[in-house]
Amino acid sequence: QVQLVESGGGLVQAGGSLRLSCAASGRTFRSYTIGWFRQAPGKEREFVAAVRWSDGLTSYGDSVKGRFTISRDNAKNTVYLQMNSLKPEDTAVYYCAADLSTVFLKTGGRYWGQGTQVTVSS
Repeated sequence: QVQLVESGGGLVQAGGSLRLSCAASGRTFRSYTIGWFRQAPGKEREFVAAVRWSDGLTSYGDSVKGRFTISRDNAKNTVYLQMNSLKPEDTAVYYCAADLSTVFLKTGGRYWGQGTQVTVSS
């Protein structure tokens, strides 16, 4: 069992930055890939980024490449999503998820957090 708790969402102006945190716990979370997804009202869930805990390998969705950075802190058992150059279209509920690989994350994801709202004003 893996537990995930997101934090760090809020309201920011276009061009600004936010950092989201995903605190992970559970006996086996270091065996997993941790990812961020987002869902805006009326839209499908979208893959944002993922990091493989074992070696830090990262991947990104096309819409955030070059603007967002995912990282992990082993000491704090936390995954971060640094979001820069935010745009109004980045507005969504952001969810943290965990599964054995990015492929599994994108096809369902075994564990999910409760989500945190990010709103970017124009």
